[in-house]
Parts: sequence; C-alpha cells; structure tokens
Amino acid sequence: MEMKETVPRPAETRSGGVGQARRRGLADEAADRVREAILAGRIAPGEALREVELARSMDISRGPVREGLAVLAREGLIRSEWHRGTNVIDVTAEEAEDLYAVRAALDRLAARLAAERAAEEDLAELDARVDTMAEELARGAQGPRLLALDLDFHDRIHRIARNRRLYDSWAGIRSQVHLYQLTRVRLGHDDYRAAVVDEHRELVRLLRAGEAQAAQGAAEEHVLAACRELTRHLAPRTA
Repeated sequence: MEMKETVPRPAETRSGGVGQARRRGLADEAADRVREAILAGRIAPGEALREVELARSMDISRGPVREGLAVLAREGLIRSEWHRGTNVIDVTAEEAEDLYAVRAALDRLAARLAAERAAEEDLAELDARVDTMAEELARGAQGPRLLALDLDFHDRIHRIARNRRLYDSWAGIRSQVHLYQLTRVRLGHDDYRAAVVDEHRELVRLLRAGEAQAAQGAAEEHVLAACRELTRHLAPRTA
C-alpha cells in the first residue's frame, strides 16, 4: 500500500501546531454556577466540594465539573489538597491581611494611574456608579447588592488606569476579594453601609482633581480600613 506524505496545512506551520481553540462550554458554566453559589452564600467558606455531587446537581458529567473547579482554583476561590479533597477557601484573619495587602497595593497604583489618565467620560461613569450606590442605599438595599456595585466601581478604576497587567492582577484576586468582602459586610453591615457612598465619592473627587498622590493614599486606606473592620471580627493571626 502506497503511503502518501502528509503535508502540514499552512496555518499549522505558521502557528507551530497549536490546536483549535475550544468554545466556551460546560466547564465554564460549571465554574460560573459554583462561583455564584459560593458568592451567594449557598456554599460556605471551608465547605467541601465533591465532583460527584456537583455533577449530579448540575446534571452533567464529572469531566466539566473537574475543569470548572480548576478555573476556580486558579482564581484562588477554592483549594485542592492531597488526601483532603477540594474546599472553598476559609475566611481567616491571617489570609485577610495577606489578601488585602495585595489589594491595597493594586488599588493604590490603579488610583494613581487613573488620576493621571482619566477622561471626563470615565469620571462621569464613576459618578454614575456612586449615584447608583446612594440610590440603592436609600431604598434599603442589603450588603450583597451594595457590594456588587462597589466591586463594579473598582473594576472601572482598574480599567481607567489602562494598564493591562495591573487589570489582570486585579482580576486574579477579585473572586477572593468578593468572598472576603461578603464576610466583612455580613459581620459589620452597619459600618459598611455608613461609609460605602462617601468613601467612593471622595475618591472620584480626587481623581477628577488629578490629585494622584492623595488619590492613591485614599484608595489604599479604603482597602486597609476594610481589612481592619473584617479582622476585628475574626480570630487574630497566630504566632
């Protein structure tokens, strides 16, 4: 039987044999649904996640569930350990101090860059977000709704900074921040509601004035104050 030489297709030659991209599918949906359940409080911090049970509840096979959990592990929202299985991360004072220290550094840089680079339409969007917070607060919105608006505000500042690596770094810890902030809001609900509008409005004022140094200081203190409020309710760091 004569064998024919296989000639690589031009695309394969140019790309070094990189395979076709996979479309968004069940694994992404599984990640979205588990993330949503965690951030909605239906799956608690520290709770075990079992592939078989998750696959059954979502009516899908274990493969996409395993891939979806890998996505959440990369986000830092869950951890898998040998002989201990997969669990949602715990909310502890020690981990909070580490996480918020990183977030404070990122938000400090984002605020400085935003003060230097924001256009008037960017600032108008931030004003609109703070106005929405104030309206929701007046309507009696609960912590989770205000927190969603809060995180959206910070998403926008990181975009205004126009630094792709900075934004990717923020995106890498965003889910963890969301979970920790939910705990902070739950444990200190009144304090959060009292400060959420004024602190964000002041930050927009500093950005509009182009006061980069003051803006970065305010952004950092905004994060560290949240950390202090959270860790006040949690067990202290052990020696």
